[in-house]
Amino acid sequence: MQDVIESINSALEAISGVVWGPFLLIPLLLGTGLFLTIRLSGLQFRKLFPALRLALIDRSDEGADHKGDISQFQALTTALAATVGTGNIVGVATAIAIGGPGALFWMWCTGLVGMASKYTEAFLGVRFRTDDAAGEKSGGPQYYLEKGVGGGFGKALALIFAVFAFLASFGIGNMTQGNSIAENVQHSFNVPMWVTGIVLTVMVLVVLIGGIKAIGKVTAGLVPAMIVLYVGGAIYILIANAGQVPAAFVQIFTDAFSGTAATGGFVGSAIMVAIQMGVARGIFSNESGMGSAAIAAASAKTHHPVRQGLVSMTQTFIDTIVVVTFTGLVIITTGTWTGGEDVAATMTGQAFSHGLPGQWGHWIVTLALVLFAYSTILGWAYYGERCVERLVGRGGVMPYRILFGLVVYIGCTIPLAVVWNFADVMNGLMAIPNLIGLLILSGLVVRETRNYLINDPQLRANADEIADFAPTPEHLEAQDPHN
Repeated sequence: MQDVIESINSALEAISGVVWGPFLLIPLLLGTGLFLTIRLSGLQFRKLFPALRLALIDRSDEGADHKGDISQFQALTTALAATVGTGNIVGVATAIAIGGPGALFWMWCTGLVGMASKYTEAFLGVRFRTDDAAGEKSGGPQYYLEKGVGGGFGKALALIFAVFAFLASFGIGNMTQGNSIAENVQHSFNVPMWVTGIVLTVMVLVVLIGGIKAIGKVTAGLVPAMIVLYVGGAIYILIANAGQVPAAFVQIFTDAFSGTAATGGFVGSAIMVAIQMGVARGIFSNESGMGSAAIAAASAKTHHPVRQGLVSMTQTFIDTIVVVTFTGLVIITTGTWTGGEDVAATMTGQAFSHGLPGQWGHWIVTLALVLFAYSTILGWAYYGERCVERLVGRGGVMPYRILFGLVVYIGCTIPLAVVWNFADVMNGLMAIPNLIGLLILSGLVVRETRNYLINDPQLRANADEIADFAPTPEHLEAQDPHN
């Protein structure tokens, strides 16, 4: 049996190496982001501040209660819950350990162009959303690929995405996260992994039974708190090491174009390694272009797809430009980045322990990992159930929620080498049909975005004003998307 498992793991590693290698998904994801950035005339730069205001201050579209299930802010935090996770802690450390400080620069680049991809898929998620049998909004690539691209090709892309996203939800969105929680709790508090498994399973099931409204309420409170806790600790460290911060930025920008010479335990890397690690880990962290966030965006109470697209776009900014940046700067300014790839899993914890007094750094990173991973489970549970609803109908949603919750326990109690490789492959394969759809539908997105922003550049229009200058999503649904 062990030989069979090892054979499966080897096969998955080989497939993952191709899918996430330098010749398939990485250039496709980065290239799509660049293409959309150009077509949308740098939308993520031009409208970042109005989008942040709408997302974090206004938080909702007044009078849009009948147009969705949760507020724009809750849709944002649900998507953030699924992306702000171990990739922001361990992923950043791995990128810097292998690619050097310059990898952080390429993570920023990936995040900035990825904001255009995130905007586009969220726009399409709202644009082509529908009502399921229970009256809840359902949308995402599993719908807009079929309705927007059209024909047999569009339907095939939609089904492929739904199948791979459903499978991915049990990997990167479930067992890997549960295992991360159980291992950290055992290490920090000596709690057996099976005990953590039982507690976590109950905590997940209690929320999932309530559906997206319960998930939205939990993530709306949990996500801001966990980001403030983690970033607050990082800010303290950077203030304490203020003299090292300018040098850290110089090193990041210098190494991004020159590579890093061997230092201490660090094995030197060339510029191509810095680029590859920065892009790969940046994509893993913010999931821009994978299509997952569009599923959460489709549930939002919003007057127009452009508004929710801009709100969802800020998710990538918060994830990569804010949280990832603080993680990277803490690792670089404390000098722990020279430990090498072998200690990447604990590198961020070491950096926080080195930078904060007593055991505070250790506790903050452990608590952050637990909260990040728990919120990721909730976010991905919703992604998975919407794909189940697309594949087998509303009747499959509740059985999926229960199964998903029970699988959390398995993740807390078994070795996960095979699961990690499985998750990487499923994540990559779900992104491919989505990226094809984003490229095909980019013309539609550009036209409707331009029309909306000409009339409401600061995103302050009310429902009546929007109805005067822009069709509602319901009207758009009746139009031919290929015009």
